[in-house]
Amino acid sequence: MLPPVLIISMCIVAIEVVVGFMGNGFITAVNSINWIKSKKISAADMILIFLSTSRFILQVTVMMYIHSLYFTDVFKLASVYKAFGAVWMFVNHASLWFSTWLYVLYCAKIINVSQWLFLQIKLRITGMVPQLLLGSLVVSSVTSLPFLWTTPSTYLCSSTGNCRENSTVHISDWDSSHLYILLLYFAGCFFPLVLSVVTSALLITSLCKHTKNMQCYVDSFRDPLIDVHLTVIKSIISFLILYLSSFAAQILLTLSTSQSQDAVKVAVSLVVAGAYPSIHSVILIIVNSKLKLAFRMLCQHFKCHLESVTP
Repeated sequence: MLPPVLIISMCIVAIEVVVGFMGNGFITAVNSINWIKSKKISAADMILIFLSTSRFILQVTVMMYIHSLYFTDVFKLASVYKAFGAVWMFVNHASLWFSTWLYVLYCAKIINVSQWLFLQIKLRITGMVPQLLLGSLVVSSVTSLPFLWTTPSTYLCSSTGNCRENSTVHISDWDSSHLYILLLYFAGCFFPLVLSVVTSALLITSLCKHTKNMQCYVDSFRDPLIDVHLTVIKSIISFLILYLSSFAAQILLTLSTSQSQDAVKVAVSLVVAGAYPSIHSVILIIVNSKLKLAFRMLCQHFKCHLESVTP
């Protein structure tokens, strides 16, 4: 029988996954339909399609992780464990890269710069998006495929390749396999996270400078660019908070198993890790005018449909 705290956490994660499926599915559907209709797609919409698709797959892996820990024996095979771990790490790293490029694109469009290097990036970033997305997939593969050669000796039997069923001491011990997995995880997360922080700093600095320059105008004047800055900055800050929290939670999950004595740690980590791809998809819909309009139209459609069928 599972501890009550784990049962509650799984219910919360299930809700998060449903929200994430709907949010990421909506983002993918709206942008894909617009792409088909117009025969063209903007750089931001292309990134959003890749991002929402990777998030969708990431949430599938979260559900499979929970299922593998508590409800099935198939993941106790070393080969299945390695394949699942490689897929999880790949989509996790790819999702972070896609988010980073989205905010780099926003930063390049919003910030006015005079330096030659930044000006070149501003002029070329839109055309470079397909190459950046492809490069992100390649880098994510490089940082995740080595997982297939890891040896999770802390809980896999070297002779049978199956999980040990009668030992909880070895499961919680630290060994080289944990370090190997964490190094792979850090290798794929470090550069996009640094780039995201730098992008956030540039946007905040730009907003402060722009606000200072606008002080010569009357108080009633409202520069639309300030609203754009604020919206993007809030989106980036929320993304960083969510991902850093998920980052810490996934590290704890990497060092935890179903036999861990600290059920509360595992439960909280599952909830926090599952919140990142779900909540951020909702934030993206809120801050994106096209997605927000499409969502309002969808809600209006359902409202009219309900009114028509209600006697």
